[in-house]
Order: sequence, then structure tokens, then C-alpha cells
Amino acid sequence: MLFIFDMGGVVTTTFKMDSIYNKLNLSKADFFDICKLNNRNIEHELNTGTISSSEFWNEFNVRINFLKSQGSYTQVPKVTTDLFRLFFHPSKNLQTIELVQALKKKNRVVCGTNTIQSHWENHMERGDYSFFNQTYASNIIGCAKPDPHFFELILEAEDTKPEDAFFTDDKIENVKAAASLGIHAELFTSALELTAKWQSYC
Repeated sequence: MLFIFDMGGVVTTTFKMDSIYNKLNLSKADFFDICKLNNRNIEHELNTGTISSSEFWNEFNVRINFLKSQGSYTQVPKVTTDLFRLFFHPSKNLQTIELVQALKKKNRVVCGTNTIQSHWENHMERGDYSFFNQTYASNIIGCAKPDPHFFELILEAEDTKPEDAFFTDDKIENVKAAASLGIHAELFTSALELTAKWQSYC
């Protein structure tokens, strides 16, 4: 049996973007509007590994400078460091890790995560991916949840049929995307509840 776990919000705490919005004096909506400027979504490019973190911030600064020349977003400072890395301090969910380790005794357990270069490097340094048999990260495989192809790539790599795979994530849109392919998918609330749901497969 193949078990697929999300990382942020499941195995570790998720990244809180509020620190970045506050640093830039921007609302969440404004931040993502800037990311999508001119029909080029640099946030999506970052998530799928098309651009690096430094390239993201360089382009972000270019966009802010343009908008400032138009008289808007004058309060936004120039970004001189990787804010995604500066404010990233995840903590481990020890109960989930125990579940992963228990499942690994009889099953294949992998991580299927949306991440970016900065967070990938930090998780690697901390050894967060070492709990899994394999990790499939959006910035490495070039596809991000909730695109169903993200899961198709994992199933292909693992030579596993959808009905023989289970997935958990803290975001309902990702759970629905996996379920649309026939994968048994559960919204993550706690390791205790997940253990109860999957007890017959452990």
C-alpha cells in the first residue's frame, strides 16, 4: 500500500505568510495580485521550480518599482534578502512522524508536497524528508497541487494504481484533487484521527 503525506500542516507546521505581508506593508490580496501581474504568476513559477527564490524576489522588486513609478505601492520596501527563508521556522508534528514510521514497517510511505527552493533546502537541512521512503516536491517535479497531474506523476513513479494509494493533506482542494483520480484521500486534522481512519491498512 502506498501512503502519501503532505508536509506543511501535516508533518510540520505550515508556513505563515503574515510575516512577509507585514514586512512588505501589503495585504495578502495585494501580494498575490503583484505576483500575478501582466498574466505571469511568479508565485506559481516558484512553486513549480521554474524560477529560484532569488529570481522571484528580483522580479518582485522590478514589479514594485514599476508600480511605484505609477504612484502605487510606495510603502513597499525593496527586498534585499530571501523572506521565504528568513521567516521559515517550522516545528515537527511528532504524532504524525510516529504514524509515518509505523506505516513504513509494512508499507511504502512518501511525501507529496508543494514547496519552494528556500523551504526545500530548510527541510533538507533539518532532515524532515528523511522520515519518508521518497519525497515528491512541486519545485522538483514541476507540478503543484491541486493539479491532478501532481498525483499522476507520483503514481507513475511508484508504479501504483489509484485504488492502492492513500493521501492526506490539510487543504481540502488537494484532497479533492487526489480523490478525483480514485485515490483514497482524507483531510488531515490530527494524527490520532488519521490513525483511526487508516487503522485497517496499517
